[in-house]
Amino acid sequence: MKKGKDQHVVPHKDGWAVKPAGSGQASSVHDTQREAISRAREIAQNQHSELFIHGRNGRIRERDSHGNDPFPPKG
Repeated sequence: MKKGKDQHVVPHKDGWAVKPAGSGQASSVHDTQREAISRAREIAQNQHSELFIHGRNGRIRERDSHGNDPFPPKG
């Protein structure tokens, strides 16, 4: 199964944005980080990709994988 683009939730001048990896443009902008995370998670699940949640400082604070993770997990 082909993996879609990873989704990033990043600070935006109008709140919080959902940005596909490698894209210069946000796919959506939300008032709250919670709304942006919800939308980004939906996209990542549909595309079997990763979700990266950035804090206000722009650094990644959380990540969530919706790809083809091995089950049961190795190790």
